[in-house]
Amino acid sequence: MVIIVMGVCGSGKSTVGSFLAEKLGCSCFDADDFHPKANVEKMARGGPLNDEDREPWLVRLNEKIAQCSVGGTSAVLACSALKESYRDILSKDIKDLSFV
Repeated sequence: MVIIVMGVCGSGKSTVGSFLAEKLGCSCFDADDFHPKANVEKMARGGPLNDEDREPWLVRLNEKIAQCSVGGTSAVLACSALKESYRDILSKDIKDLSFV
């Protein structure tokens, strides 16, 4: 099972996610660590990301979730996932996934 702890910036996703993963005895991942280099550079310049920027990041996260799911590995992912369209990409072809 993969659990996505979602919320706005600064809401404690990483803190709650880490605590939850520790209690469940599984890995915790921070979605920010999966941004493509171009996104990191854009944000470093103070530029906001748009949906087009986020799409490869969300696909990469979906691949990580699928890797855990197929491998039978539980994990927690801290990710904003604020838009329904983002959650659709994250959950594509994933059976055992929960959003918190």
